Amino acid sequence: MAQQSIPAAAVSAAPASNSKRRFIVIGVALAIAVAGISYWLHARRFEGTDDAQVDGNISNVSPRVSGNVSAVFVLENQVVKAGDLLAEIDPTDLQIAVQQSKAQVAQAQAQLESEDPSVPITVTTNQTGLASARSDLAASQAALAAARKEVSQLTAQLAQATANDRQAQLDKERSQKLLAQGAVSQADYDLRNNNAAASTANVNAIEQSLDAAKDRVTQQQAQIVAVASRLTEVTSNAPRQVATREASVLFRRAALDLARAQLAEAEKNLSYTKIVAPIAGIVAKKAIALGDHVAPGQQVIAIAPVDALWVTANFRETQLARMQPGLPATLHVDALDLDVRGTVESIGGATGSRLSVLPPENASGNYVKVVQRIPVRIRFDPGQSGLERLRIGMSVEPKVTVR
Repeated sequence: MAQQSIPAAAVSAAPASNSKRRFIVIGVALAIAVAGISYWLHARRFEGTDDAQVDGNISNVSPRVSGNVSAVFVLENQVVKAGDLLAEIDPTDLQIAVQQSKAQVAQAQAQLESEDPSVPITVTTNQTGLASARSDLAASQAALAAARKEVSQLTAQLAQATANDRQAQLDKERSQKLLAQGAVSQADYDLRNNNAAASTANVNAIEQSLDAAKDRVTQQQAQIVAVASRLTEVTSNAPRQVATREASVLFRRAALDLARAQLAEAEKNLSYTKIVAPIAGIVAKKAIALGDHVAPGQQVIAIAPVDALWVTANFRETQLARMQPGLPATLHVDALDLDVRGTVESIGGATGSRLSVLPPENASGNYVKVVQRIPVRIRFDPGQSGLERLRIGMSVEPKVTVR
């Protein structure tokens, strides 16, 4: 069989086509490499995660007093402002408590007013009694001095009267002898006899007066002892009586303060019958209806804020090498297809697993290493449009610039 001949032009075109394909492959490979390197250089500047959501402080409203609900003023998803009336509890029982407390305050006030003047009255009475006791003591001491002086005078008079009586008795005896001898007259003897009898009577009278004066001295001494004892008693008991009255007044004042505090508490409890919104936001959950009986601490309404929100992003621990507060972030909100700006505010103090209800126990022997996640708080930069549409729990994909 004859061999067919190949044109020379075809032989020369084949190597050129292969060379061109090689250049194309190399060019594509270089382009892919450059693109990959560029993407890697760009991507290494960011740390992102899809485990993030909008977060906020949901206010769980509960009543502070128990009672039956008499009115409800809000609905689910209703926008409320801080201080808006949400519901009201029947105030009848608490109004009665306020009236009782007012009566107790009036009673305590009257008792204090009746007791308060007793302190100055007691002080005045004690001062008067003390002055009277001192005056009585001084009078008794003066009377004792007078009685002693009288005793001294009567003692001197008795001595003189006794001497005079002795002389009169001698004159009588002498006159009696002379009468028997006829040397004196009967009249002279009678005079001497009468003088002797009068002198004896004078001595007896002075002796009786002296005994009476001595009795008065004894009486005044006893009276001084009694008055001094009374003065001691008044002096000792006066401060105690004043202290007792002051303590009674303090007790009445304390009772008044207690009654006023109970009145303030009753009025405060009455104000708690009106359940108001503590913050502005949206009613996220309403668990209260007309006629319900509610108790303190029972959650009846949840209010979700719409202005004080942030993002909680759970980054893997391997992504936190360059993460720090103050870094800028881009936040993509899935539900709104919205991109907003934010700033890293803080990094959590523990991993999510350690903060869970049942934290892992790695010392049990079946340890398996798992990359942990740590919550990072990212705040929204203010002044951006669309922030008012954010709701707590929305999924977010944050991207933090770390380089």
